[in-house]
Amino acid sequence: MKPKNSLTSDRRGFLGALAAGAATLGFLGITSPLKAAGNKISEKLHSPGDPDQIFKNLKGKNRAVFDVPQPHGIFPFAWPRVFLMTNIATGTPEKENDVIVILRHDAIPYAFEDKLWAKYNFGEVFKAEDPVKKLPASTRNPFWQAKKSDFSVPGIGEISIAINELQESGVIFMVCDAAITVYSAAVAQRMGTDAAAVKQDWLSGLLPGIHRVPSGIWALSRAQKHGCAYIFAG
Repeated sequence: MKPKNSLTSDRRGFLGALAAGAATLGFLGITSPLKAAGNKISEKLHSPGDPDQIFKNLKGKNRAVFDVPQPHGIFPFAWPRVFLMTNIATGTPEKENDVIVILRHDAIPYAFEDKLWAKYNFGEVFKAEDPVKKLPASTRNPFWQAKKSDFSVPGIGEISIAINELQESGVIFMVCDAAITVYSAAVAQRMGTDAAAVKQDWLSGLLPGIHRVPSGIWALSRAQKHGCAYIFAG
């Protein structure tokens, strides 16, 4: 087994893996949107049911989708809160806004429980910093059930931007299944273990309320089709 920190070499190979380099990760031997015939996407690449249903249910007066392709400090979580706060301040109640955050590419670890961060060293693999310790988050997802004192903004003070707090405010979180497939396969290869087993382990550790979608870019397209303004947050 190779050291865990050697996994970092795989994170920038994502796009190559989706294209010509996918076979070297064993990706094509598992299940892949690239291998699906015609326009069909494998049932293994998304949760049961109609993946479009969430978008069809959007009714908010103001709608925004936040694109999070990589860790970027507190911003992927602070900006959705600012969007809600400032809409409230300008006359639109929280419940009348639709906010979607899409975790894709290098930002997918935020969709997982602490146990996976510790087991697979996500902080190092994805270069995700713990905002409190200012070091790679080695044993926890820093944005899940965080202490209110963990996040503070000058001039505003403490802010409630943990994923569970944002969910309580109606924010919808989605995670890219294509990225999960590629990265879990790459990690499995480095560890010398079964790719399907690692992916299943990751899926078993998805946070409550996180919606797994075929791909992040698929979800971004759908969100904008249904009236969401695009905001880059990564």
